Amino acid sequence: MTDTTGTDATIPASHDPQQPILEVTNLGVEFWVDGEFYPAAIDMNYEVRRGEVLAIVGESGSGKSTSSMSLLGLLPENARVTGSIKLLGRELRGADDATLRSLRGNDIAVIFQEPMTALNPVYTIGFQIMEALRSHDRGLAPSEAKERAVELLRMVEMPNPEQSFHKYPHQLSGGQRQRAMIAQSISCDPLLLIADEPTTALDVTVQAEVLDLLRNLHKRLDSAIILITHDMGVVADLADRIMVMKNGVVVESGSVEQIFAAPKHPYTQQLLAAVPHLGIGVTEEPTAFEEHEASSLAAVRERASVVEDVSETRTPVLSFQDVAIEYPKRGRIPAFRAAEHIDLDIYPGEIVGLVGESGSGKTTLGRAAIGLLPIAEGKLTAVGTDISNASRKDLFAIRRKTGIVFQDPASSLNPRMPIGQSIGEPILLAGVASGKDLDTRVEELLTQVELPASYRNRFPHELSGGQKQRVGIARALALAPELLVADEPTSALDVSVQARFLDLLQELQQQLQFACLFISHDLAVVDILAHRIAVMHHGKLVEVGTRDQILRGAQDPYTQRLIAAVPVPDPAAQRARREARAALLSQGDQAAS
Repeated sequence: MTDTTGTDATIPASHDPQQPILEVTNLGVEFWVDGEFYPAAIDMNYEVRRGEVLAIVGESGSGKSTSSMSLLGLLPENARVTGSIKLLGRELRGADDATLRSLRGNDIAVIFQEPMTALNPVYTIGFQIMEALRSHDRGLAPSEAKERAVELLRMVEMPNPEQSFHKYPHQLSGGQRQRAMIAQSISCDPLLLIADEPTTALDVTVQAEVLDLLRNLHKRLDSAIILITHDMGVVADLADRIMVMKNGVVVESGSVEQIFAAPKHPYTQQLLAAVPHLGIGVTEEPTAFEEHEASSLAAVRERASVVEDVSETRTPVLSFQDVAIEYPKRGRIPAFRAAEHIDLDIYPGEIVGLVGESGSGKTTLGRAAIGLLPIAEGKLTAVGTDISNASRKDLFAIRRKTGIVFQDPASSLNPRMPIGQSIGEPILLAGVASGKDLDTRVEELLTQVELPASYRNRFPHELSGGQKQRVGIARALALAPELLVADEPTSALDVSVQARFLDLLQELQQQLQFACLFISHDLAVVDILAHRIAVMHHGKLVEVGTRDQILRGAQDPYTQRLIAAVPVPDPAAQRARREARAALLSQGDQAAS
């Protein structure tokens, strides 16, 4: 039930350059559920000026995305919006649909958190970018729109942009889909860009390039950016001001230097204390507010340091021996080899971090490990079974002993099934529990991933991105697997929940001694959690070793570039790292030439 009181929202052709692009006054968002309004955002006041980046941070479900989606009327019908939303001095709240359609994409654009659900699965990404361009420029010829779309894909570092233009969303990796979404969002050079977790699915090198792209975009166009994120390294790299939200309320706001150097609110202090740092130990005594959140990260790091090298006399749970994986020809897309010459063993009780750029083959290895992809060459053994040429019966037998957390939680959960039923389904099908015992087990799993037991009756669309990811984690752990493949399991989690999840994962592994292939682009998380790290580049393993060997003594130039691209949650230190990375890339370009 969106409030429809408002005035004409036509944007003037000229305006005062000193005027804020966006002014939000007393903004409130409520949802009508079961005969009662529940607040999602309460009395928000802020403005965004030209050339400025405002970061909105806070835990999953704090109201960050909901308040920002209300700016363009992108909320469901049971939402009520109050207060004032002005774009260049004109009121948007209550504007008619035609006005909002003309603004969306042209004056205000959104990079959505989950590209798989935001992109249309039946159209190629090239067509969708062309559609955005031509909907706002009726005189643009199809050939010109195609040329501009390919140029945009090249700007966001899409591999083979001319070929990628013809691909459908499901044919791209998670990071490539995110780049396609960013290309579509910036296609019309918007005045205001709402970036909702824009780097969630991106590896660190592409994340650094996208942050550079967003920085250059808003400087070149003098546009504004609202950055919604849980990655404090990204905030330190890009933001000018920070607004911290908790339970729908803005608890603190200020410049990026003020918030990072001297946070005043206890929640802000806890949020910053929970941020994982790449290779940085505790250099100062923690404050009273920091101790609680920092303790879980310290415990995880201490436990992970116990097993730096697993004895190879034990039988590996997962073993790749000179494995190659190919994708067959489909339509216009030719057959290609996604990975080759893969040699990697994972032992009971060990976590191996698999890192590398988007499209390097990380997810391909993870899917092959549990039989979701066939292998072309070599030998692959999982949980004691050779699945190199496995039948469907063989694969069915191993899947009770394996679990997987998918990268995109929204597309991996059944939208018509309550989350309690999704979590309980593998338990029920395996015959482990039913009836009241099943209900009890589902509630225990929800508690383990820090969701209320009452959420079991909610559907996926009623949860935030981070909450959906926690449901995926609970489902993967439902049968206490011997092998867990975690494909970006913390990508949608805010830092405080991420810290608790890493602690939980380590505790469960201590109890169950399962092996874990941990696929991630977050090297700080891998540094905390993994015993060994494998680095992939263009479908090959370029370096494998203990976390200290890889992160503190990398030998391969690609690994060195990967580490240099990791943002740190400190504005001054991040500026220095950005300059050092630019120098490293410049040296690499000179050497190549």
